[in-house]
Amino acid sequence: MALDQLDQRPGLRFLFTVAVGFVLVQGLRFAEPILLPIALAAFLAVICLPAVLWLQRRGIPFVVAIPATVLAVAGVLGLLILVGIQQLDELQSRIVAQGLAIRPELDAWLTGIETRFSLLEEGDIRGTVLGLIDIPTLASLATDATTWALSFVSGVFIVLLLLGFTLGEAAVLPRKLERVAGNVVASNERMTGIVAEVQGYLVIKTVASLATGVLLGLWTWSMGVELPILLGLIAFVLNYVPTIGSIMAAIPAIVLALVEVDVATGDFLGVNAQRTIVVGLGYLAVNVCIGNWLEPMVMGRRLGLSTLVVVLSLLFWGWLWGPIGAVLSVPLTMVAKIMLEHTSDLKWLATMLGKAPGPDDAAGTEGKA
Repeated sequence: MALDQLDQRPGLRFLFTVAVGFVLVQGLRFAEPILLPIALAAFLAVICLPAVLWLQRRGIPFVVAIPATVLAVAGVLGLLILVGIQQLDELQSRIVAQGLAIRPELDAWLTGIETRFSLLEEGDIRGTVLGLIDIPTLASLATDATTWALSFVSGVFIVLLLLGFTLGEAAVLPRKLERVAGNVVASNERMTGIVAEVQGYLVIKTVASLATGVLLGLWTWSMGVELPILLGLIAFVLNYVPTIGSIMAAIPAIVLALVEVDVATGDFLGVNAQRTIVVGLGYLAVNVCIGNWLEPMVMGRRLGLSTLVVVLSLLFWGWLWGPIGAVLSVPLTMVAKIMLEHTSDLKWLATMLGKAPGPDDAAGTEGKA
């Protein structure tokens, strides 16, 4: 009876949908300590499942393939965390050294600008620009990142434990779906299609992110930029966020390439504009080739997201689940989009999340009309 009244009153139905969405968001935020490890384990399981199946095809029993995969993931995560923490400490010292070295030169340059333009009050430009290069603030950025990385270590064990059980569940999941669907072929195929599309997206995105991180790490190393391992790791992680992630990943590389400081004495050696431009062009080339050409070609245009949706999802999931939520924002939104595409009454919402309606969407709309 209540559902019939909602169908007859669009305004009431809209308010009911908003209320349900508000309760759902608050529930996601309240259950962050539980849901975040589950989400991480689920994404890792989707990415690692092809490796488990490959080992099984090679004659390795399922009960051996799963622990071997989990141990491999644990080793990779442990190595990345250890290297990341060490490199972040180095980044902190480099930021402080560069800030202290460039501050006197920048102060003199800004003083000359204020002297030349009499309309400006003395100290206005210097106060604004030098305030952005506050040494304690810059140093705290790397310290906060290190603290977050250390706190993340405490949750890795739970994520790995959930990963093992999730991979074990993959062996019986198809039979469970078939039983739940009541042996209905259409329902089973739809669920299988959703899982296949989600798996395809995450695997391709991970491979593309890995290639981006490796190429940019090698590129910064060849250009003589400090901390190339950390820069490659940053490029790998932020590549999960299209458009904005590539810009954010290029900022530390450009800063390290721009200012040259003597490591031994801390003296300011100069500004290397030529190297900075070349490094920036390298980042642009890698991200255009992989992000704007290779990924859309492999995934297809239908698996893309609108730029506005990318920005909004980054803000939403970052507010909801913190830094990890920001990194997972686009994959989480993409999973939601894929599931919406397989829901008849909400398929229009998946079209709104995408870059542009494709021929399939137009055909589906004409069929409904």
